[in-house]
Amino acid sequence: MTVTRAIREHLPAPLARTAGAVRRRLRGVRYSFAQLPAFPPVPATPVRMLVGPTNSAGQGHAWAQAANTLPDVAAVSFAFHRKGRFQFADDYGVPLAWFGQPRWQRGQQQYVAQYTHVMVESLRPLFGARGYADAQPDIEELLGKGVHVALLFHGSDIRLPSRHAKRERWSPFAPGDDLTERLEPQARRHAELVESLGLPVFVSTVDLLDDVPNAHWLPVAIDPAPWQAAARPLFSTAKPVVAHVPSNAKLKGTQEIDEVLTDLQDRGLVEYRRITGVQHQDMPAVIGDADIVVDQLHIGLYGVAAAEALAAGRIVVSYVGDEVRRRVRSLTGREVPIVEADPDTLGDVLGGLIADRDTAAERAAAGPGFVTELHDGRRSAEVLRSWLIPKETL
Repeated sequence: MTVTRAIREHLPAPLARTAGAVRRRLRGVRYSFAQLPAFPPVPATPVRMLVGPTNSAGQGHAWAQAANTLPDVAAVSFAFHRKGRFQFADDYGVPLAWFGQPRWQRGQQQYVAQYTHVMVESLRPLFGARGYADAQPDIEELLGKGVHVALLFHGSDIRLPSRHAKRERWSPFAPGDDLTERLEPQARRHAELVESLGLPVFVSTVDLLDDVPNAHWLPVAIDPAPWQAAARPLFSTAKPVVAHVPSNAKLKGTQEIDEVLTDLQDRGLVEYRRITGVQHQDMPAVIGDADIVVDQLHIGLYGVAAAEALAAGRIVVSYVGDEVRRRVRSLTGREVPIVEADPDTLGDVLGGLIADRDTAAERAAAGPGFVTELHDGRRSAEVLRSWLIPKETL
């Protein structure tokens, strides 16, 4: 940790934000006379949608692509690019260094204001680092120009840890825990803004309806084709291959997953692959070469990673929870084809799948159809249609 960073972390929050903004502006001075990153042409359609700025798991771009299938609608995705982070596809983006550059900020404000609809992800600022803690000033500016604004939340940006801990036995959140102490005030602040702004709200997973009861579920969207194309036949190797992607180790329960899968591997029952450092475009081949994918054991949901593994026809094992399964069944009429497991049962569940491979393969076979019906973008487009193209009333 640098000395300046250590000093900032001990400043009161308002001063720390101001100091950070000043630092970014000074760092951005070298960009003042450089060419601005290109903005895409503004669509000429009657309805023009922009979504950003987080593009979490590539979903901002995926939803923009889904919206593009609607009549008279064109959509673009915007994302800020963090150095050293995996980059998902987007329509345009800028490195964080530009976020504090006033010239780019002005260009971004003028560009975004030409859209009729703007979906703000995670209440993060759209117009750059201007010393604000969230997107409220940006949203108010857009509303003042007659732009329709909606909010979109992905998970930890709105999930209240204390509520989750009361609801879920396996919750990773506990009082005094560093992650809990960081996320709890953020979730409370965002919930207050949701209430005060009174805007349409979308959430990407159904468990978040507990935190935002009036929200609309906007299903995660993926292209199933590359996942299906890269998948080999199940159980076609000497030992079953079990994969886990620890994208957020604490939330996913990676420690417990590692312990169980390492034990099974030591006993010669499986080959365990802990997947790290793989670019997203290379993941279909990696997941398609596994038989079983263990997603997570703590949160009680399924998201992008599980949908991708289901599309590949893999046996997906995860802690989904009865309530999420009930809600998906109620909303769609479909059963979630994920094999249920938790920290206490994971070993027995995997042992059963390995022992009865025919039944396991039948469960996996339901995955591609489930994803095609709910998560290939068509259902997401229909959810967006209600916001983008309101029905006329007589």
